[in-house]
Amino acid sequence: MFTWEKLGLIYSPISHSNRPDWMFEFALAPSVLLLENTVRVFIGCRPLREASGQVITYTGYVDLNPDNLFEIVGFSKVPVLSLGERGSFDEFGTYPLSSVPRDGDHLACYAGWTRCESVPFNVGIGVAISTDGGSSFSRLGSGPVLPYSLDEPFVLSGPKLRKFGDVFYLFYIAGRRWVSINGRYEIVHRIRMAHSQDGLHWTKLNRDLIPAHWDFDEAQASPDVFFSNGRYHMFFCWWIPKSFRQSRARKIGYAWSDDLIHWHRDDSRAGIDVSGQGWDSEMVAYPHVFQHNQEIYMLYIGNEVGRYGFGLARLEGTL
Repeated sequence: MFTWEKLGLIYSPISHSNRPDWMFEFALAPSVLLLENTVRVFIGCRPLREASGQVITYTGYVDLNPDNLFEIVGFSKVPVLSLGERGSFDEFGTYPLSSVPRDGDHLACYAGWTRCESVPFNVGIGVAISTDGGSSFSRLGSGPVLPYSLDEPFVLSGPKLRKFGDVFYLFYIAGRRWVSINGRYEIVHRIRMAHSQDGLHWTKLNRDLIPAHWDFDEAQASPDVFFSNGRYHMFFCWWIPKSFRQSRARKIGYAWSDDLIHWHRDDSRAGIDVSGQGWDSEMVAYPHVFQHNQEIYMLYIGNEVGRYGFGLARLEGTL
C-alpha cells in the first residue's frame, strides 16, 4: 500500500480576489507542466452561471513557486485556449488540458464539450500547440483529434498525455451508456488508451483498461499514468452514478502494468482517501502525479468536484 501525506489546499478560487472573473470558481482536473522557473498547473475554471443556469468552462493556469509549491506567483490573464466556433465540439468548454514538450513546442490534448438536448452534454478530445512555453495554445483544427466512433459513440474526455520513450500515449475515458437516475441522466464511462508517434495521428487500443469493481455501472475518470521502478502506475478516480448525488463520493483507485496494455487493479493500494473534515471530506478525485525536486507529488480536487480548489499530497517512499 502506498502512503500519501496530505500537505493541504494549494489554491481555492474563492480565496483569491485577484483572479480573473472567468476563473470565478472551480479548479477542475489539475495537470502540471514543469517549466524552467515555475510549476504551471492547468485547471478548468468557470465564471458565474448564465441567467439560464448553463455553465461555460475555460482552461487557465496557476503558477507555483518551484521552491515552495504553496506560493502562488501568477495566474493566466486570459484563457489559454479559446472556446470553439459555433456548432463545434468545444463551443461551451475546453478542459482538462494535459501538455508535454514536443520538439521545441508544447503539445496538448484537451476535452471539448458541447450542450445537448436529450442528455446534458457530449465531449470529444481536441489537440492544440503552444509556441510560447505553455502560456497560450492554438487548436490545429475545428474538430476533435479523437472523435466518436462505432465503438466509442459519445463522451470521449479526461485526456492525460504522457510520453514514454519515443511514443506519445493518451489515456482517456469513453462513454458506455447514459443511465436515468431519479429523472436525471448520468454518464457511465471507462478508461481507454491511444498511442501516437507524432501526437497528432492516434491509434486506439479499442478496449477498456480497468475493469469495474464496485458496481456494474461504475464510472471511471482522470486516468493518470506514471512510470517508476520499471513499472507503470495508474491513479484514477471512480464513483457509482446511481448513488453519487446522495453520497457525493468520488474516490481514487490504483492499477499497475508492465506493458501499458494489461492492467491489474488494486484500489487498496491507492493510499489516499477523504479527510475527516474540511475541503476534501466528501471526495478525493481527478489525481495527477508528477515528480519535482526528487519527490513524487499528487494534485487532486475535493468537495463538489473541485469547486473549492485543488490540494497537494506527497508520496512517502517510492512507487
